[in-house]
Amino acid sequence: MTDFSRTRIGRILLLVGRIVLAGILIYAGIEKMQPQPGMPWNLHSINLSLLMFSWAVDSYKILPAGMVTLFAQALPAFEIFLGLWLLSGVALRLSSLVSALLMCMFVIALGSAYERDLGINCGCFGAGVQVSAKTELMRVGGLLLPLAIAITVGAFLLHRKPSRAGVAANSALPTSSEPA
Repeated sequence: MTDFSRTRIGRILLLVGRIVLAGILIYAGIEKMQPQPGMPWNLHSINLSLLMFSWAVDSYKILPAGMVTLFAQALPAFEIFLGLWLLSGVALRLSSLVSALLMCMFVIALGSAYERDLGINCGCFGAGVQVSAKTELMRVGGLLLPLAIAITVGAFLLHRKPSRAGVAANSALPTSSEPA
């Protein structure tokens, strides 16, 4: 397999990973803000959904009471922003690193809830129902965190500068206009 083939396959895998993770982030953010059944999409219904999400955030018993509502209101919009940012490919190394750090934060929160044997409503995709912290920890820690890390590693490898040895070897090769 040539370097070009490996690079092309790497770019395709990176794009697929970005689309998957971005889709999950955007979906999660929208679900947290989605109005309750029968309610229209308006500021009041979104605020109500975010208030309900703040109860899920509070169930982790990690944040001080004054920070719970602020975090619950900011996280869904940030997830949507981060998903769109990943899709755009702009500053990919930074957006992928931020997404990996966000997944680490989720794993730490879920792990903390699991260790303390809390029966939580994880809030991962909106209000939802009470779930096992262990199940969510396995989903986020076993699937999403490795995906985010793989995207980050891929983004850094894709944008690395060639080594001096590689540049020197390539400069010794004849170009198409030079006789071989």
